[in-house]
Amino acid sequence: MTDSWAAFGADLHIEPVGAGLRSGLTKALREAARTGRLAPGTRLPSSRTLAADLGIARNTVADAYAELVAEGWLTARQGSGTRVAQRATPPGPAGRGARGRQVRRGPAHNLMPGSPDLSSFPRAEWLKAARRALTAAPDAAFGYDDPRGRIELRTVLADYLARARGVYADPERIVICSGFVHGLTLMGKVLRRHKVRGMAVESYGLDIHWNLLTEAGLRTPCLPVDGLGARTAALGRTPGVGAVLLTPAHQFPTGVPLHPGRRAAAVDWARSSGGLILEDDYDGEFRYDRQPVGALQGLDPERVVYMGTASKSLAPGLRLAWMVLPEGLVDEVCDAKGGFDWMSGAPDQLTLAEFIAAGAYDRHVRAMRLRYRRRRDQLVQALAERAPGVRVSGIAAGLHAVLELPEGAEQSVAQAAAWHGLALERLSRFRHQEAAPGREGLVIGYGTPSESGWAGALDALCRVLP
Repeated sequence: MTDSWAAFGADLHIEPVGAGLRSGLTKALREAARTGRLAPGTRLPSSRTLAADLGIARNTVADAYAELVAEGWLTARQGSGTRVAQRATPPGPAGRGARGRQVRRGPAHNLMPGSPDLSSFPRAEWLKAARRALTAAPDAAFGYDDPRGRIELRTVLADYLARARGVYADPERIVICSGFVHGLTLMGKVLRRHKVRGMAVESYGLDIHWNLLTEAGLRTPCLPVDGLGARTAALGRTPGVGAVLLTPAHQFPTGVPLHPGRRAAAVDWARSSGGLILEDDYDGEFRYDRQPVGALQGLDPERVVYMGTASKSLAPGLRLAWMVLPEGLVDEVCDAKGGFDWMSGAPDQLTLAEFIAAGAYDRHVRAMRLRYRRRRDQLVQALAERAPGVRVSGIAAGLHAVLELPEGAEQSVAQAAAWHGLALERLSRFRHQEAAPGREGLVIGYGTPSESGWAGALDALCRVLP
């Protein structure tokens, strides 16, 4: 029976043989080092950390490490930890396995932004909530129901969003969808029915969102982004725009909150022009060095569509998100969904409702906030010690940081990272095609690695920085 053990930022699929767990772990580590999935010089987690991550005895990990040190696959020095040994590459066709098959190698370390630590998903608490929710669920919950989503989830969300994010959230105005992209797709359809031809976007963001809007028939002129967020005063000077997409709590990827004056300017524009603001509450739950920034929607619930998701706070695989809509758009959005809620499963909606109502959601967010803050502080400290020429920004909140590089260094550092099996993103990757050239840097998702993989990923990052 094959176990999948998520460690070192990658899944190690092993077949326990011989002595069982120790033999299987030793084999998996040896194969990862042999094939390059763990690059030479990679620092492995301590035996205590890896044992806790895998749910096995510490001695099992220590014995596996010792065996591989004796074989020459690993090295261990006091104060330096256990690392993958430097080994000569055997001759043979590049990228080929024993039988000539193409070897598909994933990154040894994953620092891609946009994902939480998936190993931290609260499985036990979620299972408890699922049992309670399904036990109490009415039979009708397992059929086709209200296209807005289950009333149980909409009710607890209304209370939570009002309390935690300052959102005016009547349950009748909430529509559950399967993710931010799904919600944006629905809004694109509705806006086109209203004869809207253009939606302004921030000059830094995700091209998947811009492309989706373009496919819906909307132009996407961009608003410049600086240290105060998007320059929303430019909305009045942008012809043909009937809506704007903003990330006011934590701009992606620059990491700055939208300045209060620019928040007010956006709402003033929407009121005077009849326009609509789509608020992506990106990373709204995770803040570290500042007071909470309330949702923009609270300034005018009739001119702002609030869009939130469980993708960062829990896991993207849940496919659960929500829109809080102006009263006049609820029926139109439900119609765009197709008349029945076929995108979001009722059992997961009921489980999330119970999870929130029982206080488990708040507890999980608080725990993860502490974990991510610790990682952020470790990132800042490591950069100060090992790459003092690199400036880090956008770290007061969220799950990622921007590492600003000297001019002309972005491409070479990204290539070096790829060579060392380190997955990350360039800052220029998120620049709108109409935006003026800007600073160079990297966008580092410090929330992505597992707890056991974080130290190795941070070490690998510092080794490729100038």
